[in-house]
Amino acid sequence: MNPMLSRIRTPVKRQGAETYLLLTLLSFAASVALTRLFLEITGYPQLGGGELHIAHVLWGGLLLFAAALLPLILANRWVYLLGGLLAGTGVGLFIDEVGKFITQSNNYFYPGAAPIIYAFFLVTVLVYLRIRRNPPSQPRAQLYQALDELQEVLDHDLDPQEHLRLRARLQSIALDADHPDQARLAGVLLEYLNHQELYLAPELPGFWRRWLLRWQAFEQHYVRRTSLRAVLVGGLGGLAVVSILQVSRFAAARLAPEITIPGPAGPYWFAARLVFEAAVALMLVGGTILLLLRQVERGLQISYFALLLSLTTVNLLVFYFDQFSTILPASIQFLLLLAVIYYRRHFMKQEL
Repeated sequence: MNPMLSRIRTPVKRQGAETYLLLTLLSFAASVALTRLFLEITGYPQLGGGELHIAHVLWGGLLLFAAALLPLILANRWVYLLGGLLAGTGVGLFIDEVGKFITQSNNYFYPGAAPIIYAFFLVTVLVYLRIRRNPPSQPRAQLYQALDELQEVLDHDLDPQEHLRLRARLQSIALDADHPDQARLAGVLLEYLNHQELYLAPELPGFWRRWLLRWQAFEQHYVRRTSLRAVLVGGLGGLAVVSILQVSRFAAARLAPEITIPGPAGPYWFAARLVFEAAVALMLVGGTILLLLRQVERGLQISYFALLLSLTTVNLLVFYFDQFSTILPASIQFLLLLAVIYYRRHFMKQEL
């Protein structure tokens, strides 16, 4: 058989890929929001003089270049955390100036820039959700991840819990009769891990583990079904009221124009925004009423789709007109969506 034809090129998800991508997402969102906030507070200063203007897109490109070089040069696992942080910050600084790249006038404040950035962020969120929902199941992928975890042995960072998980993974691969070569390699590695002289590091909680333990303690003491439902009723109801007032104000402004709508297609996009915002507001009102009437399952379902519609569709239009002032409302909607998902996962059985 041709050696090139016998090679396997199927991609394999890296161990901890969802963590690295989540860090990229968070740093991306933070860099855009903090950059806009800093520029707004300081009056949009410029670094340079004369003909020179050192825009922050250059710093973003520099960070992206560093994020690309690090995993090519270094083999340590912590490089991926650093690379995710640098990549997210770099792409945030880069894409923040997208308005300059798509307009002939190099207009940083082009209205379409904010929706483009938000859409790019949403696409990355979809990639994260896809990766998070597809754990590796094939023995080859499992062996890839086991080999990646073995780096902890070389760094003297393998603790007892990680040791148990790694042994369980290798035992599963070693029992696979369809791939004897991979099973044999897993058996050799398993024998090495079972050696009594293998050093195991003390099980000390890392940064993420410490925050997870704090959240679990907070969850155990303060997160209750009735209190969370009250928060949802207040949050969803308040969001509905704000949306209704905003739609009413904008509708009145169109009858007696007091606002400027950018672009020739602006009036049509504005009308679409009002229609979608009104629909989301009505859905939120319905969801809130159902929660008050203890029709929790239906209320949460309607609220879930209302928030999802707002985050994925309505906010694209809102960003066009309101620009980056929409970040705070979008963050509140996202937190309410997480609360709805949390309630459905943890308390729906009790309700039913």
